[in-house]
Amino acid sequence: MAEGDGVIYNNFKHQVMEGEFDLLNDTIKVMLLNGYTPNIDTHTTKTEAIAGATGECAGTGYSAGGETLAGNAVTLDAANYRGKFDATDLTGSGLLLTTPVSGIPSHAVMYDDTHASELLIAYWALGTTVTNGGDYTLQWGADGIILLT
Repeated sequence: MAEGDGVIYNNFKHQVMEGEFDLLNDTIKVMLLNGYTPNIDTHTTKTEAIAGATGECAGTGYSAGGETLAGNAVTLDAANYRGKFDATDLTGSGLLLTTPVSGIPSHAVMYDDTHASELLIAYWALGTTVTNGGDYTLQWGADGIILLT
């Protein structure tokens, strides 16, 4: 991602091993939070992430609850002994964030909206201030969103 490396929540690691996630078919979303203090050990749900923040961003060009990933793909790279989860970059067009603090999301948080408890997957610290009325793209890295080696 253009902003830096993501951090995977520990509960996601555990839940993957128990078969709780289907990254191809579940609805995976990314929400923008302001003033978030992540805790990879104790935050397991969307509600806990929002409680650890000033609040979720809101405004034009961004849907409350987060944007749904599209083009989800899981691939095997047998030659390099790894698996990759990737999706299309997310772009908020004409983004105008008005709450809780105009134009300043601190984190992008990915979660699985299919589960009733909305389980967390990963987060990224954001360093780019949103230009009100402009486009804002969360660009995933060349190695995808999650790379298991």
